[in-house]
Amino acid sequence: MTGWFTELSPVMQTLIMTIFTWISTAIGASFVFFTKKANQKLFDSMLAFAGGVMIAASFWSLLAPAISMAEEQGIAPVIPAVTGFLLGGVFLMLVDRVLPLIDEQLYFKDIKDKAAKRRTAMLVFSITLHNIPEGLAIGVAFGALSSEFSTASLSGAIALAIGIGIQNIPEGTAVSMPLRRDGMSKWKSFYYGQFSGMVEPIAAVVGALAVVIIQPLLPYALSFAAGAMIFVVAKEVIPGSQEKGHVQLATMSLMVGFAVMMILDVALG
Repeated sequence: MTGWFTELSPVMQTLIMTIFTWISTAIGASFVFFTKKANQKLFDSMLAFAGGVMIAASFWSLLAPAISMAEEQGIAPVIPAVTGFLLGGVFLMLVDRVLPLIDEQLYFKDIKDKAAKRRTAMLVFSITLHNIPEGLAIGVAFGALSSEFSTASLSGAIALAIGIGIQNIPEGTAVSMPLRRDGMSKWKSFYYGQFSGMVEPIAAVVGALAVVIIQPLLPYALSFAAGAMIFVVAKEVIPGSQEKGHVQLATMSLMVGFAVMMILDVALG
């Protein structure tokens, strides 16, 4: 990295790198513009693909790092992993109960079907939620450069941000395409898709500023996001992708989504 970057404060380094991760999410969300018309088979397969991406990200992007962090902190890794994971599922279950009580003008007005409206709301919410601990992780990595953490390195922090940024490309697609499938316009689908990555710079700056406080909580936050995502996949994404009868197509698309995200996570891990 050029000299000007190394001379910046960790907070500014964090902000620059997470703007990159946000742009990556927007690139993934922009794929929605390449669909000429609402093809049901295509959008069912993309919804299932999103489910595969979410399942893979839940482990390799969230649970596995949470376990590693807990071990580094001298905590029994099963405690934050299981606790956070189950709390994430319970939290999304409560959110699922609350969503029908909210005025529909607050979310996705142009989606006509109520079940689809709830599914897309949960999908956007869960992936946005998942980006918060990823942003915190980047912020902690850069914030640690000015702290007493002996394992902190600029190259490691940059590699983490680049890895998360590349992983965000299919995640942006995983939001925008299902929204388009359920009747939202291309521009609104893109907007919500890129918006899911907007929280990363905010969370990252918080993580960089409060590295000593945030670091011990990261294993729980990562596991919490994983539990929330698995809840949405099991309850909304998989059933939704198969409700029109494209069961085999949806199943294989989910496996392809899982494989793509697994490759990215393992290769960039």
